[in-house]
Amino acid sequence: MVAYRKKVFKDFKEVKQLASLVEVSSLVHDLGNPPFGHYGEDIIRNWFKKWFSTPGYRTAEVNYGKLTEQQEQDFLIFEGNAQAIRILSRLQFLNDQYGANFTYATLATLMKYPWASNNAKAKDKRKFGYFQAEEELFNKIKENVGIDGYRHPATFLVEAADDMAYLTADIEDAVKKGVINWETTYRKIKKDLENEYPSLFEKLEFYREEALKNQVPDKSLIDVQNFKVQAQGIIFVSVVDAFKENYDAIINCEFEEELIFVSKAKKLAEYLKKIAMEEIFSNKEVLTLELVGDKVITDLLALFVSAVTNVKSDKKTKTKNEKLIHLISKNFRHIQKIDDTGMPTIEFENLNLYNRLILVTDFISGMTDGYAVNLHQELLGVKLP
Repeated sequence: MVAYRKKVFKDFKEVKQLASLVEVSSLVHDLGNPPFGHYGEDIIRNWFKKWFSTPGYRTAEVNYGKLTEQQEQDFLIFEGNAQAIRILSRLQFLNDQYGANFTYATLATLMKYPWASNNAKAKDKRKFGYFQAEEELFNKIKENVGIDGYRHPATFLVEAADDMAYLTADIEDAVKKGVINWETTYRKIKKDLENEYPSLFEKLEFYREEALKNQVPDKSLIDVQNFKVQAQGIIFVSVVDAFKENYDAIINCEFEEELIFVSKAKKLAEYLKKIAMEEIFSNKEVLTLELVGDKVITDLLALFVSAVTNVKSDKKTKTKNEKLIHLISKNFRHIQKIDDTGMPTIEFENLNLYNRLILVTDFISGMTDGYAVNLHQELLGVKLP
C-alpha cells in the first residue's frame, strides 16, 4: 500500500511538472512578436530584403564585417518565436548574462521550430527557432533536452493552446467591435456544423433561451462568450485525445502536424479560421492598422539601421545618428557590451555588423503598437515628445 501511494505521488508530480511547463510556455510564447503582430514580422523581413541589396549595406559590411548566410537569414525570415527565446535567455536582464534564467526544458518547449534560419526546414517553412546569437544556447538545450530538428513533445500542446485561444478570441473581439453580426454568423456556423457537433449546439441553444428569458443586456456578447467557452471545451478535449492517440509518433519524432487539425475538433477549428480570414482580417480597421504598421516599422528601421551603421562610437550625442543611438534602450545597449564571461567589456565601436543590426531589431520588436506609433510621430516631427 505504501509503495502504491509513492508511485501515485510520483506520477502526480510528473503530471504537475508537465502542466507547469505548458502553462509557463503558453504564457510567454508571444513575447517576441514585434509591433502589429505577425504582420510586423513580414514588414521587418521585407525591409531587410530590400536593404541587403543597397549600397548602404555593402558599405556597412566594409566597415563592420560581412554577415554569414545564417546571420542574413536571421533578418530575411525574422521570427517572433526566435525573438522570444532571445528575450528570455538574454534581453530580460536581471543579474547576469542568462536573462530570466528559464530552464532548458522550458526554453525547449518554447522553441516551436528547433532549427537555425539557414536550415533546409527554415527555407521551406520560413520559420526558425533561434538566432545565430543564441546558437551556443541552442546547443546546450539540444544536449540537455534532446531536441534537434524536432519539437519537444510539450510544444505541440502549447501550439494547440495558442490556436484554441485565438480562434475563438478573434471572433469575440470582432463581435465586441461590431465587425461581425453574431446572429448572422452563428446561424451559418450552426447550419454547417450542427451535425458534426450536436452537443455543442444543444448547449448553446439552451444558453440562448436562458439569456432571452433573463433579459440579459448585450445579448449578442453573452451569446458569443458562451460559444467561446463551449467551443474551447470541445477543442481542449479533442486535443488531449489527439495527443494521446499520436503519443508514440510524437515521442519518436515522427509527428509534424498540428494537434488541433488532426483532432475531432478539426472541422470546428477550420471553420473558425475561415471566418477570421473572410470577415475579420479583411475588415477596414484591421487593414488600415496594418498599413499604419508598415509605415511605422519601415521608417523606424530605416532611421535606426542608418544610425548604427554610420556611427562608430556611442560616446557623443551631437549628430542625428548619435542621438538616435541613445534613444535605443540602455538595457539593450548594455547587453551588447557583455562578453563570454558575463562582463560588460565590449565597447560599441567594437560591435560587428550583425550585433549592430540585432540591436535595432531587439529595440523595435520590443515595442508595443502604441509606443512605436508615438516614437514614429515624434521622430518625424508630427508631435513633440
